[in-house]
Amino acid sequence: MIATLIISIVTFISITLSILFFPSITIKEKRISLYWVIALLGAIVLVATTLVPINELGNSLFSNSEINPLKILVLFFSMTLLSIFLDEAGLFHYLANKALKLAKNNQYILFIVLYFLTASLTVFTSNDVVILTFTPFICFFCKNAKVKPVPYLVAEFAAANTWSMMFIIGNPTNIYLATSANISFIEYFKVMAIPTIACGLIELLIILLIFHKSLKEKMDITIDDYKIEDKLELIFGILHLGVCLVLLVISNYIHFEMWLIALGSALSLFMAILISRIIRKKNLRKLPTTFKKLPWQLVPFILSMFTIVVGLNYQGISAKIGEFFGNDLLIIKYGASSFLASNIINNIPMSILYSNLCNTLSGSSYLKAVYASIIGSNIGAFLTPLGALAGIMFTSLLDAYQVKYGFKEFVKYGLIVSIPVLACALLILFLFI
Repeated sequence: MIATLIISIVTFISITLSILFFPSITIKEKRISLYWVIALLGAIVLVATTLVPINELGNSLFSNSEINPLKILVLFFSMTLLSIFLDEAGLFHYLANKALKLAKNNQYILFIVLYFLTASLTVFTSNDVVILTFTPFICFFCKNAKVKPVPYLVAEFAAANTWSMMFIIGNPTNIYLATSANISFIEYFKVMAIPTIACGLIELLIILLIFHKSLKEKMDITIDDYKIEDKLELIFGILHLGVCLVLLVISNYIHFEMWLIALGSALSLFMAILISRIIRKKNLRKLPTTFKKLPWQLVPFILSMFTIVVGLNYQGISAKIGEFFGNDLLIIKYGASSFLASNIINNIPMSILYSNLCNTLSGSSYLKAVYASIIGSNIGAFLTPLGALAGIMFTSLLDAYQVKYGFKEFVKYGLIVSIPVLACALLILFLFI
């Protein structure tokens, strides 16, 4: 037990230190992020020393259950693929241009429009996709308009990691924790809709109060007309995402697993695009670029962290932590601790660990702990850049675009925004569940 705990803690600390001080290495002009390499090494050590027996890991990886990590990865990647395709088809760029035109050089209007655009896209796609696609746009227009980018970056990141609570598909952590509890799409939405909307509005008010002076400054930006290159493909993408969301909503009633619905939608879209391009004699080379943009590093990272958690569970460590939490004040304990744990070990491994902690409970206590952990995993993401993979990608993009927004500044605004938002979400959960 002690050996497993030591290896796990060393792995978690090493991941954190690598993200802070040495995030990547370059081998033959190829940049490799170290966080997933460290996680993989930790998992290999546990398996090699038989602290995680191969048969135990195999049973967990290939079990016919909702928390099978392979099913969750398929669900997440399929939804991400649909979203990336829509981005490549020009939907996000087109909507962003419309937002700039609507603002008419008024920063207040632009700020609010972009906030709700980010929120809306997050609800129907995912927080990671929005961060990847909107961050470069914000950096570009702020440089063009000669306005401070920080207010927009704070709003974008906070919105993406708050409104991601609305649907199961908004965040990989939602998927894992909710499916581990066998919570359906509609059941999840019924509980999380009100906390998400309330937190989103409170968050917007806080950010407006923080940056109201900056937003008073005038801006002057030239907006080029942006046209969708291939409207047919965009229609295909929107239809497939729409049908997919409808089927996910009714998945519990049609007795079809969510990962199969998402995978079927992604495969159907790309078959439709392939056939369409062949008929219209269009270039097929662009199709693989969508697959290249997928966050493939998540695969070894999630599977490695899952292996570590299997070890903690197998050695009885998860059960002991669950017993330590007890059965009272569950929403506060699980919500606050998951919020902090996300920023120590990242929210994906945190969600894997907490799904096991919640298993020590039953009935309404179990559901309270699961939903509180989901809230902590989402809101914890904007306390520090370590809280989520979205934060790691976000800071990497800012470095690439030479935008100054350091760790201290991130944490300063993260504390101001995330603490009241977390308190609001947990209070509403307490009142409604």
